[in-house]
Amino acid sequence: MVQTKLFTKLTEHEHIHENLSVPQLVEKILSREEGTLSATGAVRSTTGQYTGRSPKDRFIVRDDVSDDLVDWGQVNQPIDENSFEALYEKVINHLYTKNELFSFKGFAGADEKYRLPVQVINEYAWQNLFARQMLIRPTEAELNNHEAEFTILSAPTIKADPAVHGTRSETFIIISFKKRVVLIGGTEYAGEIKKSIFSIMNFLLPQRDVLSMHCSANVGQEGDVALFFGLSGTGKTTLSADPYRRLIGDDEHGWSPNGIFNIEGGCYAKTINLSREKEPQIFNAIRFGSVLENVILDDNTRLPDYDDTSLTENTRAAYPLENIDNIVSPSVAGHPNAIIFLTADASGTLPPISKLTK
Repeated sequence: MVQTKLFTKLTEHEHIHENLSVPQLVEKILSREEGTLSATGAVRSTTGQYTGRSPKDRFIVRDDVSDDLVDWGQVNQPIDENSFEALYEKVINHLYTKNELFSFKGFAGADEKYRLPVQVINEYAWQNLFARQMLIRPTEAELNNHEAEFTILSAPTIKADPAVHGTRSETFIIISFKKRVVLIGGTEYAGEIKKSIFSIMNFLLPQRDVLSMHCSANVGQEGDVALFFGLSGTGKTTLSADPYRRLIGDDEHGWSPNGIFNIEGGCYAKTINLSREKEPQIFNAIRFGSVLENVILDDNTRLPDYDDTSLTENTRAAYPLENIDNIVSPSVAGHPNAIIFLTADASGTLPPISKLTK
């Protein structure tokens, strides 16, 4: 990333914890009262006002790097460089006042040819655990030589001033491809971290002749690769976690001239109505080190109640790929043999299964 004196001040914070282990992060989460230990060993945290992403509060800095490469509009909303710089300074100064900070250095992209070294700096330990489980975790040697090319600064307790910073509300998710920084504030929903990384890869990978895809993927015993495209909740995670096929990834992939690869190192599964009988692989993957988001726990037993939607229907679990028994490691495979589009067609317009011609 583009280093500044301001950013160096943050990385030299007296109590910034870098790449803590899972047990260390769990201890921090519990001692700081950021979450509750569930009976499965997973940590449960709640996200307050936002229990999902806030796409209308997401902006991309319009500058000489992004201007000609971004499809500007209601999805990719522009924000000017001065507004970003003001918030950048505010976020760093805010984080610097915290007694503790948490940093995780890892990678996006399982194919080493296309992988991106990423750093996530959090004011919450539970969000740092989330980042640790969702990114590709480095070996000790890789960590020693890790130089982040993109940094995400997550400061949920800071708020923007729309009149000053050009945002829509007090919440903001802002990507600067020139500074190679993402700023997140005003929301505790950890999915913003995950989606920001995907947005970065959406921008960078096509410039290297790689298609970035919102899909899950698995591979059969004969090496046959299947991709599952679909909106959130249509079954990408569920269908890709097949006991007879090895999981490549459940949500974000790149398709290069050599084949496909997972962008992530973990899964972010919806847990509404989750049961051991219907989805055993996902159910059993939620254990120590996993993060439960907005899942209701029994007051006494601390067992998760996946049927309780009193906080939100968008209850989630984040866990590393290694928690699934049958995976491809590293998460790289050949070209797809089947591409499946999942729909949520309540009107009956489409047949249950349709095979499309070329």
